[in-house]
Formats: sequence, C-alpha cells, structure tokens
Amino acid sequence: MTVGERRTTSTLRQELLRIEGTPDPVGGDLPILHGLPARTAEGAGFDEEMRRNLAYGAPHSLLPYTRQGDYDRVRAERELPAVVLENETLTATFLPSLGGRLWSLVHRPDGRELLHRNPLFQPANLALRDAWLAGGVEWNLGATGHWPLTCEPLHAARLTAADGTPVLRMYAFERLRRLTLRLDAWLPPGSPMLFVNITLENPAEQETPVYWWSNIAVPQQPDTRVLAPADHAFHFDYVSDLARVGFPQLDGTDRSYPARVAHAADYFLDLPEGERRWIAALDGSGAGLVQTSTDRLRGRKLFCWGTTTGGRHWQEWLSGPDHAYLEIQAGLARTQLEHLPMPGQSSWTWTEGYGLLTVDPQIAHGSWEKARIGAAEALDRLLPASALERAERAAEGFGAPEEVLATGSGWAALEIEAGALPASPLLPFGSPAAEQQPWRELLATGVLPATEPPAAPVTGRRWRALLERGARDWHALYQLGLLRLADGETEAAREAWTRSLEQRATPWALRALAFLAGAEAPGDAAELLVRAHVLRPELRELTIEALDALLRAGRPAEALRIIEALPRTDRAHGRIRLAEAAAAHATGADDRVRELLAEGIRVDNMREGELSLDALWLAVHPGQPVPPAYDFRMSEG
Repeated sequence: MTVGERRTTSTLRQELLRIEGTPDPVGGDLPILHGLPARTAEGAGFDEEMRRNLAYGAPHSLLPYTRQGDYDRVRAERELPAVVLENETLTATFLPSLGGRLWSLVHRPDGRELLHRNPLFQPANLALRDAWLAGGVEWNLGATGHWPLTCEPLHAARLTAADGTPVLRMYAFERLRRLTLRLDAWLPPGSPMLFVNITLENPAEQETPVYWWSNIAVPQQPDTRVLAPADHAFHFDYVSDLARVGFPQLDGTDRSYPARVAHAADYFLDLPEGERRWIAALDGSGAGLVQTSTDRLRGRKLFCWGTTTGGRHWQEWLSGPDHAYLEIQAGLARTQLEHLPMPGQSSWTWTEGYGLLTVDPQIAHGSWEKARIGAAEALDRLLPASALERAERAAEGFGAPEEVLATGSGWAALEIEAGALPASPLLPFGSPAAEQQPWRELLATGVLPATEPPAAPVTGRRWRALLERGARDWHALYQLGLLRLADGETEAAREAWTRSLEQRATPWALRALAFLAGAEAPGDAAELLVRAHVLRPELRELTIEALDALLRAGRPAEALRIIEALPRTDRAHGRIRLAEAAAAHATGADDRVRELLAEGIRVDNMREGELSLDALWLAVHPGQPVPPAYDFRMSEG
C-alpha cells in the first residue's frame, strides 16, 4: 500500500440536519450607525495592559452591517446543510450556513453529546446585528459581542492533510475589522480530540483592533462543575462594574457550580502566566467537555444564566423547556470587554482541542485546588500539550482546498477586485454576487448607480476615495456619509447627508441625520424620523425607530396617532405593541396598558438585558409579581 493509498478511519461527509425552527433571519435595509462604548476599569487587580485594552478599539459604528432582526417564533421542521467530521471516537457536526458553528460533538463510544445541542433553530436578539442562536460552539471575531456573521454563511471547502485525514476549511472576510478568518477542523484517526486551527490575517498596512472568543455551550446539570487553572476571576454581573475577585468562592457561594449561582454573570478566569490554557465542564460523575488551546488563546470564561425566573425564562426562550445550559469560553484577551491591537500585514494563529475529559468524581468535586490539579493531570494524559503543538505545526502545511462545499457572501471577492484584499489559493472566495454589483460599477465607471433602497454599505479607504472624488447624487452622498461615519468623522458625515437631502428627500438621509441629533436633541431626532416614516411607511424597522424616538422625546400622543394609522399586521407586531403600551402609559391610559398586557405582548427580538416588559408590568401592576412570560431580568426576579 502506497502513502497515497493509506487508509484512514477519519471521514468528512455532507448531511442535512433536520430541526424544528423558524426561517432564517433576514437582514434589513437600515445600516447599524451606532458603535460600542469604550470600557474602563479602576481599583485593585487591573494592570496597565488591561486598562489599555479596555479603552482601546471600540468601533465608531457597526458599519457596514445592517440589522438582522426580521424573524419570529413560529417554528416548523426544516433542514440545515451540515458538514460532519468523524473518527472512531468523535462525531463533529458543523453548520457552515450559520457562521461555521460547531453544532454537535458526540463521544461515540457512549453516545454522549458533549455540547448543548439546541433542539430548536430559534433566533433571538443577543448578537451585534440582533439575530443569534444558542448552542454548540460559536466563533466570535470583530468587536465585543456575538459576531456579525453568526447567522450568515461562511465559505467551506474540503482538503486533505499529509497523512490522508480530511480537513474542513471554513473561511470569511469580516467586514467591520477587515480581517480574513480561516478555520480548519479535523479529526485524525484515533484522536480523542477534535482539532480546530484558526488563522486571522490583517491585510491592511495599519493596525486594527481584534476581538476573538470561542463561545462553547454545554449542558448544565445541578451538579455540573466548571474547572480551570485559576484562583481569581474578573467578575461582571450586568449591575456592578468589572471587578477582580477570588474564585470560585464569592459571597459564600462556590461559583464553579453554575446551578448554585442566583444571577446571570460572567467570570473571566485569570489564568496565571505559564499555566496550560484549558477549561472544562464536568458532571457529577466527573465527565464532560474540555477545551484547550495553544498559548495565544489566553482568556477563559464561565457564563451562567442564574436561577432567577428571568434567567430560567431566557434559557427556555432560546432552547425550549428542560434544556438548561451554561457557557465556557476562550478568548484572545483576558476579558470580553477588551480589544487587542493587531499589527498591519500580520497573521495570528492558534489551535484548539475539544473532547471528553474524565476525572475521578471524588477529585472533580473535591477541594478547588485538588479538582483543578486533577483535571489538569487528566488533560495531560488525554492530550499532552506537545500533541496540540504538533497539531498546530501540521496545520501549517495544509494546502489549497480540493472541493468547495458551501459558498459564503461575495464581499471578499469584491474587495479582491478592488485591490484591497490579496487573492489566495488557500481561500477561494469565488465571485461577487448581485449584492455587490453597484460597487463593481463604481470600480468600472467611477459612478455609483443610485438604487432604492440604497446599495448595501461598504467601508474602507478604497471606497471612500472613489466617493470623495465622484459623489454627486443623493445616493452616492448618502453612502459617502456612511463611510465618513465609519471613520469616526461625524461632522463630515453630517455634511454629506445634508447634501444628499438637498438633492432628494429620502428616509435614508433623514434617518442618518436623526442618528447624529441623538440624545443631545431628541426632539430634532424624532422630527427627522417621523419625516422618514412618512416617506417609507411600509418599512417596519423604520417605523419602530420613529416610535422609539417619539417616546424618548416625550411625545407619546403623537406615537399613538402613528400606531393607530398603521395596517393591522404592523400594529400586531410585538415591538409596535410594546411601543403602544409604553405610549399609553406615558399618557396616563394605564387601563389600555393592562388590556394590552392581558392580551399578550410577545417581542420576538427582546434584547439581552432589556427591561421594558417587566418594567411596564410593574408600572401598571405595582406590588404584583412579574409573570414569567414577561420576566427577562438577568439580575433579579
């Protein structure tokens, strides 16, 4: 038998995953104009590096992305394209159409699912663009939060390692930070661990802020314990500021058992220098998922929903009843509130391993010191650090794809045509699609064609330079304003949008100017958004923004007049019913509010941390407990 004929017990196949779920979430027409706040940290335990990273890199806006909030909670059986890697020990199921998520990891000898495999495909409003799914392993690149491509397709391809093992490559161009992501996953024959090698490349000459967290959902049982090589953590609970605390004991509770924690919280575990990077979630028998990595992936985190009504409701909202889960995570920085500076024309790579760890239950559930040392020793037996390093060296030799398995967006291909992104045989991005066509015309002719609604936004120096030279009509000026805003130049953006409005009154420029008016001039913002709504009354996401602006400006009666003039289908939408109830309460019509609440207000895209429904209930039912269906509180209830 020749080397080329070597047999392997590792396979790669394509399947259809059948699941109860909604249709895919749909992106909207309105770009996300706001950015993210910079963070600060004071007090003991925060070194200069963390203070610098907390204050660094918050984006001026989330351009060029639009919202992805058009979905509901009406589910039926549907199919999702999947790619499955398998060897004698593990079966790993990936979903390229959903950000490349690792949906399932089954330990074959005992049929044990190591991840929280969500029985539902149910989007919810937890990501930077809104739509997000619970479950599996999500790869987060860009800015602090669930990444913009979490519900978008990645490119996917098959290649073969030197030893004959099939490799799944998924890759994308992340447009906010303008980075390329390459994710190679493989299961060598006989390996007890799934390997995932990740490479980020910054093709630009200038430095860019970078954020990465691998977000791992695992089942939560009453006796689940999370272990990692740390005695301190940076604690964040959605109420108080980030603080360095001892771990796992805090306020008399052992926080390594998430089912004992009352309120939702993040625990960013402070792994000492020189410690191997790993985290595990083990059940009462001492068995469960372990994640480890080479040293570049420095941070580890535990997130739990808590045991309050609100925490339980969130888990049911995301996964249905009786599917409690927690998250263990791994990131480039020590906390998820930080960005790291990535030099221009550089690449960063690391390798992660996922598998079943078993520890003597007497040790796993003994003292913290004995438990974490025992788990570390078990990991060394399962996968020595040297084996992970060998896997990383092997990934360096992975070549070009042999077969395309799935196609992502055409934005990378457009950037290659523009000369802003180098072409590479390792990442065959294909060709631009219809969504990119207006920008291809700008490249070819120097003129951006006007479209209604406007072309999907772009960012980057090349596009701004072309529009600075050639923007003449309302559409090109509107797009120029977006590019200027993305660069943090708000007054220059205002000038472009004002000129666009002079060329033609459009809801797009009116909305953009309303954003700049913002909190400093809420009355002006409301007036501009009402004018935008009048021009495009059928655009529901714009209607919702106009109603919210009127409420912020203290004009609830006007909001009610707009709501009462809407078609029945729009008026029945959860966000608009919520705005109606809030406006009625502001006008003193609390009987109307109670009637709406009694009929039911279901906001399909309720935001993580949003308190609107429970606050409204308490305002008109003082002293009465908030019904579970309206309780989304993460810190009380």
